Amino acid sequence: MNVWLPPTWLRRIVIAPLVWGLGVWLWVFSLPLVFILLVLVSFALPPLFKPLRVLGFALVYLAMEVVALTLLFLTWVGSGFGWRLRSPFFVRLHYGMLRGLLETLFVFGRRFFSLTIVRAGSIDPNDLDGDGVRDGRPRIVLSRHAGPGDSFLLVREILSWTGRRPRIVLKETLRVDPALDVLLSRLPVAFIRAGATQESRTAIAHLAEGMGPDDALLIFPEGGNFTAGRRERGIEQLHASGLHDAAERAEGLEHLLAPRPGGVGAALAAAPPSDVVVVAHTGLERLSTLRDLWRDIPVAKTLYVGWQVFRSEQVPASTPGLSAWLFDRWDELDAWIDRVERATPDDETVHSPFGDLTPANAPGRVGRRRGAPPQ
Repeated sequence: MNVWLPPTWLRRIVIAPLVWGLGVWLWVFSLPLVFILLVLVSFALPPLFKPLRVLGFALVYLAMEVVALTLLFLTWVGSGFGWRLRSPFFVRLHYGMLRGLLETLFVFGRRFFSLTIVRAGSIDPNDLDGDGVRDGRPRIVLSRHAGPGDSFLLVREILSWTGRRPRIVLKETLRVDPALDVLLSRLPVAFIRAGATQESRTAIAHLAEGMGPDDALLIFPEGGNFTAGRRERGIEQLHASGLHDAAERAEGLEHLLAPRPGGVGAALAAAPPSDVVVVAHTGLERLSTLRDLWRDIPVAKTLYVGWQVFRSEQVPASTPGLSAWLFDRWDELDAWIDRVERATPDDETVHSPFGDLTPANAPGRVGRRRGAPPQ
């Protein structure tokens, strides 16, 4: 479903200054009063101080909006009122701003919501041969889509973990956030409208053009967060399109939607030879709505992340072959999610193509993989 998005001029000239002004006003004049009121309200709502956790993160987020919008305005002026924004220096500067924004939100989010990230992989995804030499090819990163925060957590992982510059495919509705709207519009990002299939493929192909060894393109082949309703509708659409084999394979997926080969194929065709990283993660599926977020705060959440890396020659070029290959990966991902969610601290190590999880970091415990502490 498409959500109405205000035109660019309205978002830049009216909405962004209003958000900036609200943030400054709230921090300077209203914060003490709001804090006292929410402390009183907290005693009437279980669990204790839940509103303060939400308020705390909301205030941090609003502060980041103010800081980001201020810096973005200054860089616009410093670039000659936008004249040199696309130059290498300012692109690097904006990647640095994105990294700082995500790291700050992650640090505070981890504190407010007790979030832990455990990586199950055991190899450097930049070093396929294990010889300590960085692979010199661009990367196409394919991930499941689960929850509103996984996009930003994975972008943070790409920036901090692999050291690559992310090119991102995102829903156009994210442009309602003023800081993200301005910042990401200055970086290689494709904003996709719901239902615009051919337009999306063209945008993804354009985004993948010119990728180098320091770049990684992040795509969510499912096209949206998993829900039971979306799963059933997707299977019905595959049957209606005559793709009965794909529909049958989609019926075998318990935790995932059917992967779509169109955008992946467009990216691979536009950026040869690109290696492919398939990312598995689980832990945020049940935080897909504001109601879910409110219900689960302050319960600790652990996000488990694993990956597989494939040489470009291992990935089929034809659409039928690519579709079958994606379903093979999604079958493995679905099985990995199932095993991780069912694991207990007394289980033996969970082995899979996406990396091993030891009993020390099984769900329900804040553990760590050997040699790699949680982030």
